[in-house]
Amino acid sequence: MSFKIKRLETDAAEIDVTSFMNLMIVLVPVLLMSMTFTKITVMEINLPELSGGSGSTSLDQSQLEVVVRDSGMAVYFPAGSLVKDIPKTEAGQYDFDTLSLVLREVKKKVSDKRDALIMVGKDLEYQTLINTMDTVKSYQTVIAADLAEVELFPEISLGDVTDKKKAKS
Repeated sequence: MSFKIKRLETDAAEIDVTSFMNLMIVLVPVLLMSMTFTKITVMEINLPELSGGSGSTSLDQSQLEVVVRDSGMAVYFPAGSLVKDIPKTEAGQYDFDTLSLVLREVKKKVSDKRDALIMVGKDLEYQTLINTMDTVKSYQTVIAADLAEVELFPEISLGDVTDKKKAKS
């Protein structure tokens, strides 16, 4: 017995990709517009030296300190001499505008000074530290109808408030 297999002749089907291409043409720009582009910046800081050394007394005489606590901020210049105590606002936020004004006044007195020490409390939020560092580093002003960044104290060192209290007592 022999079986013959008959094949049906079918036309080769064409694939219609126009609807898929239309979808891609719309989808790609929408996805690109909805992407979040992030900008990562690095801020260089100096850590305080572990040993006081012989030059530490002359450094302390001209050290600018910004102390950030839960109750507010304080600016000391020279070290140990209070320039201004800046309490939190009524909304419970740190007053970075007043801090900027105080630092501008200090910068007028010592225009060649570039370094500052930020002393932070134990439970300080990260964003508060970054905002403080940005405020100490520079401020924005309008010069000839353009917004310009003016440098205050770009060389920032970090310290701990509790370590300083232990060192003074």
